[in-house]
Amino acid sequence: MQINLEKLDTEQQNTDSLHIDEMDSYGVLKTINDADKTVAEAVEKQLGPISQVVDVVVEKLKKGGHLFYIGAGTSGRLAFIDSAECPPTYGVDYETVQSIMCGGFTALYKAKEGAEDDRQQAVIDVKEHNVTADDVLMGIAASGRTPYVLSALEYARSIGCTTVGFACCHDSEIGQIADYKIEVITGPEVIMGSTRMKAGTAQKLVLNMISTATFVRMGKTYNNLMVDVRPTNQKLVERSYRILAKAIGCDRDTAVELYQKAEGNVKAAIMCYKTGCDMPTALEALNKAEGHLKTALRNLQNS
Repeated sequence: MQINLEKLDTEQQNTDSLHIDEMDSYGVLKTINDADKTVAEAVEKQLGPISQVVDVVVEKLKKGGHLFYIGAGTSGRLAFIDSAECPPTYGVDYETVQSIMCGGFTALYKAKEGAEDDRQQAVIDVKEHNVTADDVLMGIAASGRTPYVLSALEYARSIGCTTVGFACCHDSEIGQIADYKIEVITGPEVIMGSTRMKAGTAQKLVLNMISTATFVRMGKTYNNLMVDVRPTNQKLVERSYRILAKAIGCDRDTAVELYQKAEGNVKAAIMCYKTGCDMPTALEALNKAEGHLKTALRNLQNS
């Protein structure tokens, strides 16, 4: 079967890099850098659709649902990175944000390009991850036409799951079948068709934005501090001390003492310090405020 790539934005030839093979190293790098500068502007044009996706993800997660990413090649790898970084950064369970990689785990480090045409395997993979109507499944494909991703979205919709199509082409096939669509038009790549470049950069930006905005909305930060950070190594323990010190305006020694008394719970330590309450009261107030520290502080101070 012939695949028509002529209309895909990501498959056009970039006129600014036509003679890149004649440039010196600086010239190649300057050409790439100039192209990369346009990515943030392309993302900005999709802030409306991205915010709609954040809203629906927040709604689903609050009700106990999950966010699933699914993609092939670069798209799948970038999604995997984003999902893997959510637990240590925001203290959420590893099941909260998950990635389904076309070709399986080994495809993360060893390309398995032919797998992206396997529509049947996509359905099998979605089923194995126990995706339900309570979840959000975001299909990511720079071209917007990857058969594996299309099939996954079609199946997810058939079971009532909320779907998102994220592409770097206009009028994308995944955007047409999904409940929500994000289309960041990054245009022709410096190396024609190499979507690990501008399209990949756009995907990294948008995935970071979605997960960050989602967990900010869910109370995982205090001001811009990661108060739900999971201290899984010494660096993150030290970061927890610094976050606590900045949140209440104390020195490191005081922060360490408060941190230890709160058994590593930065939010509870801030609550106890600012209100003079004990740990059980702090934890109860945070629970009633659905984890939003400022709301918990106001409620406790008002009462």
